[in-house]
Amino acid sequence: MISQDLIAKELSWLSFNERVLQEAADTNNPIIERVRFLGIYSSNQDEFFKVRVADVRRRSMEKLGAEEDAEVRRLLTKIQQKVVSLSRQFDHIYSELVAELQIKKIFFIEGVDLSEKQSRWLDVYFEEKILRHIVPIWVQDNIQLDRHLEAEVTYLVVEIKSGKETQYAIIDVPSRIPRFINIPPDRGHARNYFMVADEVIRHCLDQIFKPFLDYDTLDAWSMKFSRDSEFKLDEDLDTSIIEKLAEGIKSRRTAEPMRLSYDKKMPGELVQLLCDKLSIEDLDSVIAGGRYRNFRDFISFENPGRAHLEFPPLPAMRYPRFDKARNVFEAIDEGDILLCYPYHRFSYFTEFVRQAAADPDVIDIKVNIYRVASKSRVVESLIDAARNNKKVTVNVEIRARFDEEHNLEMTETLAESNVKVTLGIPGLKVHSKLCVVTRNTPEGPKQYAVIATGNFNENTAKIYTDFSLFTAHKGLCSEADSVFRFLEESYKQPKLKHLWVSPINTREKIIEYINREIEIARNGGKGKITAKLNNIVDQEISELLYTASRAGVDVQLIVRSMCEIMAGVKTLSENIRITSIVDRFLEHTRVLVFHNQGEPEVFISSADWMTRNLDYRVEVTCPIYDPDIKSRLIDILDIQLADNQKARIVDSQQANKYVSRGNKRKRRSQEEIYKYLKMWNQ
Repeated sequence: MISQDLIAKELSWLSFNERVLQEAADTNNPIIERVRFLGIYSSNQDEFFKVRVADVRRRSMEKLGAEEDAEVRRLLTKIQQKVVSLSRQFDHIYSELVAELQIKKIFFIEGVDLSEKQSRWLDVYFEEKILRHIVPIWVQDNIQLDRHLEAEVTYLVVEIKSGKETQYAIIDVPSRIPRFINIPPDRGHARNYFMVADEVIRHCLDQIFKPFLDYDTLDAWSMKFSRDSEFKLDEDLDTSIIEKLAEGIKSRRTAEPMRLSYDKKMPGELVQLLCDKLSIEDLDSVIAGGRYRNFRDFISFENPGRAHLEFPPLPAMRYPRFDKARNVFEAIDEGDILLCYPYHRFSYFTEFVRQAAADPDVIDIKVNIYRVASKSRVVESLIDAARNNKKVTVNVEIRARFDEEHNLEMTETLAESNVKVTLGIPGLKVHSKLCVVTRNTPEGPKQYAVIATGNFNENTAKIYTDFSLFTAHKGLCSEADSVFRFLEESYKQPKLKHLWVSPINTREKIIEYINREIEIARNGGKGKITAKLNNIVDQEISELLYTASRAGVDVQLIVRSMCEIMAGVKTLSENIRITSIVDRFLEHTRVLVFHNQGEPEVFISSADWMTRNLDYRVEVTCPIYDPDIKSRLIDILDIQLADNQKARIVDSQQANKYVSRGNKRKRRSQEEIYKYLKMWNQ
């Protein structure tokens, strides 16, 4: 059961997505970026229902005690109320944005807005480019739509009336056509007209149905539904993990529908018909909204206007020591290197792996893969290394949610290329971000490691903030290498002096270091903890932080999304301050500072303070020993703690109030960090 002193993680997550929605409403952001934030919000919300709401609904179906059952029901009600409130905000913001875009001569138009010339052009475009992809599904008495329709796809439900007779058909909006159709202007003025693909199909319904039917009227409304995305792997020992996973992926495609969202103008009897045909009984799962469903496509909406309509570019910086050295290994030999993405070029890591594949002195490469780009240069270099007869070991996490199919295919490709592929430990996801290279030197074999907070993914490195430590420190490299042995032989737990590794010792180390700050405060010293994480959802850790607050420890937290702690509550957490930053880049770094009476100990980590990360995943938390890097990380945290432009206060009310600027100068941390690193690079 959820403690009364903790916030339900699902409600906390919705509070985070509300912060994303605030960015869409913020008139200080360029207008195209505001449109994209609507897309990010929508994509987040889709995943929320597939994962988090689905989990709560599964709990509600279990045989629980009366009190716990009532608690779950209350939670579902609160989720529904918050979702409805956010949907109203979303529709209002979208309407405002459409009006503001028109001032910039960018028009999202509907069929009624077309001139006769534009309408003729669109009819031809539809016939030549779109019609070939459309086959209506007829809604008949015996059809169960959940067996024929795909989750997260936009559909148009068409009502066809002829006299007193009414028929219904469903059309999917094809993913193979552009989401935004650029309509030529009807005159020579410099205007940009766009129609969303749904609207184009609505306008051209006659071309779909006239060849087969006579009718009086056609009307269409959009809808989509979500399925439960979770699946359990069969414990049958005679079946391989890959076969189990393949079955699980297949079962996801036919899993129970969890949510129906639809155009609020859709007639009530048609909504009920869809619920019946999709086997959706819980009306809390039925959500009315605006005219369009797949707003997530707005993430990639291209700017058709002037450059000032989107964020100015922040080109990824070079790192001088890498550039000056003959090779990456000589650069690391000079001392530890910390790269901060996306401010620094991710290509230094891909070059690290490429050079390891090409260097005749490299004899062994090991790497964890959780999520990588679809055409990953990292994977290509690993295959090249195997061709060069190097020993290459890749641990692929094939259970990475929504990347399972891609990772299964990658596993097969690597194995066919003579790469040794390991699949981790049963019951534990491998979420650590490690790469270890062993290289022959005149003094004997030497190891180099990259220990990171985020995935080795060229695409996400452009938009996620993450840290990567490149090191030749013997202790760190040896223990990073021992993690790979642990993945192959989990009964042989590594001896750890430097790294914290989940599920071996991370929890006990976090507790130990928090307790140390508590003892410092109780003995009259200044206890202080500063941490930046994506999520805090672990009752033991949260309650220990409350204890720290009551003992007088100054707890400063930056938490991007879920946070169950009620900060700033008198006698409970008045010494805890939590902020959350939402800006142009997704905050993904995890860094911990335990201040230790003025001799701070600093760590970077792949792990959030969540029960799953501490107990049910393989994660790595790495100490920072280099004084300059330690100082730099503390400076970066201080910059973020001072943000008064994109930081919100996370408190028990979840009101998402912006941090007050007062009479201080404006401080936008992502821009300041870029300038700070640029100055440091010089």
